[in-house]
Amino acid sequence: MIRDGIKAAQIEAMKSGDKQRLAAVRLILAKLKDRDIELRTASQVPEDDVIVVDVLQKMVKQRRESISMYEAGGRAELAAQEQAELEVIESFLPRQLSEAETSAAIEAIKAELGASSVKDMGRVMAALKEKHGTVLDMSKASGLVKAALG
Repeated sequence: MIRDGIKAAQIEAMKSGDKQRLAAVRLILAKLKDRDIELRTASQVPEDDVIVVDVLQKMVKQRRESISMYEAGGRAELAAQEQAELEVIESFLPRQLSEAETSAAIEAIKAELGASSVKDMGRVMAALKEKHGTVLDMSKASGLVKAALG
């Protein structure tokens, strides 16, 4: 499980004295704990790895947005800090599909659903997230789906 790997990384970072990695790992664990608390009242709880990957993907997206804003604002030191956190977060994500693999998955789903126009984009995106959500950057996939249906 991914969560066990994150907890092991926390212990390893504590032992090695890597303060920057430890801070990033603690941030991940705090977000996971928040998500666990949110899901206490949920009627249907998804598989643990799905929860962890979802949280990590949101954190990656936030870091990327922050990096671009800091770089636009001329705050290189803050962008570097966000980049360091981003690298730690990404190290726990499963290997993401390449662009070619993503396109192949989109084509397979498109054929399966009989999707032919941009009107079908919602159905294709839903099927793509259901089948490949843990190994796919949905923001990049969105553009590829739009191109495939356009």
